[in-house]
Amino acid sequence: MHVMNLHLDTDSQILEAYKTGEREKAATAFVRKHQRFVYSVAMRHLNNVEDARDAAQETFIRALARLDSFRGDSALQTWLYRITVNVSLSMLRRKRFTSFFGLGEAEGEQDVASDAQASPDQHARTSEFERFFTTVLNKIPRKQRETFCMRYYDELSYDEISEMVGTSVGALKANYHWAVKKIAAHLRASEFYEQWHDHENKQ
Repeated sequence: MHVMNLHLDTDSQILEAYKTGEREKAATAFVRKHQRFVYSVAMRHLNNVEDARDAAQETFIRALARLDSFRGDSALQTWLYRITVNVSLSMLRRKRFTSFFGLGEAEGEQDVASDAQASPDQHARTSEFERFFTTVLNKIPRKQRETFCMRYYDELSYDEISEMVGTSVGALKANYHWAVKKIAAHLRASEFYEQWHDHENKQ
């Protein structure tokens, strides 16, 4: 009965609740706790909102189906990261396959149409600078981009990232350093830097 009153804030509490019969409550807490992280990882691999949502959903379906057998050899977030990457890469392979054989063109046309019909509020949220910054991120090497995003967006420590991706802390620090250096160079060469510079001079 003690599990009934337990607040499911930590992964260990979620796992205990799931394995002792409170599956629905534990599953809800599990998804709520990790959905932002899973979606963020999927988005970086797929670079498409709808695909990232589908990948996140598929990731949680697979994870919940295997949660009973999770042994705790790694952190739960590390385990989720690996599932998310596998799901995302599988989706990319399917998209390349359908593209190669000329399939899926109707879906592509639908995506363009639905994006054009996005509400003004949606366009406002996706600012010009955010689009520019996404373009910059896509220009830097994948390992540097992933390290930067996991530090900057996901706020993970180098030790946590190292466990997830199997890269040494030293190499991750180097990846982050070069990512920041390249991003800064792109920003300095952009119109945004000139705007900020002019704004500071006027103050």
